[in-house]
Amino acid sequence: MTHNTPLSPRPTHHLAADSGRVLTAAQLRAHGVTAAETDERCRPGGPWQRLLPGVVLLHPGPPTGEERLRAVLLYAAPQRAAGGVPAQPGPGGEAGAGRSEAMITGLAALTLHGVAGAPPLPSLDTIDVLVPRQRRLRSAGWARIVRATAPPEPETVTGVPVAPVARALADAVAVLTDAGAVHRLLTEAVRGGHCEPAAVVRELRRARLLSRPHVVDAVESLVAEGRAITEERLYRMVREYGLPDPVWNVELRLPGGPRLGGLDAYWPDHAVAVELDTRGHRQGDDAQASRAARKRERLERLGVTVVHLTPRELRDFPEQQAVVVRTALMAAGDREPAAYLVVLPR
Repeated sequence: MTHNTPLSPRPTHHLAADSGRVLTAAQLRAHGVTAAETDERCRPGGPWQRLLPGVVLLHPGPPTGEERLRAVLLYAAPQRAAGGVPAQPGPGGEAGAGRSEAMITGLAALTLHGVAGAPPLPSLDTIDVLVPRQRRLRSAGWARIVRATAPPEPETVTGVPVAPVARALADAVAVLTDAGAVHRLLTEAVRGGHCEPAAVVRELRRARLLSRPHVVDAVESLVAEGRAITEERLYRMVREYGLPDPVWNVELRLPGGPRLGGLDAYWPDHAVAVELDTRGHRQGDDAQASRAARKRERLERLGVTVVHLTPRELRDFPEQQAVVVRTALMAAGDREPAAYLVVLPR
């Protein structure tokens, strides 16, 4: 014969050491603390306080930024807590059953990522938490629920599941009305190397934010900033990996004929060109990709080898891209001579 034996109560002074001082009501019950005892301790002037529905702080003072983050995650995904801690991705990106159940996004996520210009956690009136769209959960207190049909893969920052920078930016921009703040966040995220402009604008487009005038203005500045950074990476790659000096930012045309298009770098003696592929930031990408493909085909028919490099490739794998360009330059001697082309400054 079996009996349901209740859990033995544990001294409440052990709870803070076990859980980081933030627990759900269910976790308190698992420690032997009844709902009545929790209510009593959370009364005004008591030793505990309710931070959010079903989430209790085990001391009377103001919560720290870390405690607020923990409270939001426990509120958004209490069923995924194991030992009081929401499930986190493991080595290699593996995670438990709650891998994308809830993650911090918006301004709080940008702060955790270290984006310059993002406000400190204690100053935030709300903390955004991203959850799957099907979750039945409402915003409460300073926890603002943001929904996603297909949540992104979270990144772990100081032990906290956080949305990628591009997604966090879109969620922050969605609630910001100050044009200066939007411009600063977008620019600093790119300037600081946290993400590429194309990724940011894809998220802004997905969130249908590109119809807002102050967002459009910020995006134009973002694109210019990203382009300048990518060009500087190309200059650095050529210099640091000992490639021959090209002519920079030129346009080609047939003698007395039509212009063939602009190039970021060109080696006339080798008929090798580099073009930075930054199309992803603009709308109408399919049409632009088609025009770029036609331009490349036309140049290659004339004997010009065109190497396309993306901002991310130049940022993360510059040595590999230098090898690609060097290989194209070395192969020039094995090809038929290119057509005579006029090189113009762009």
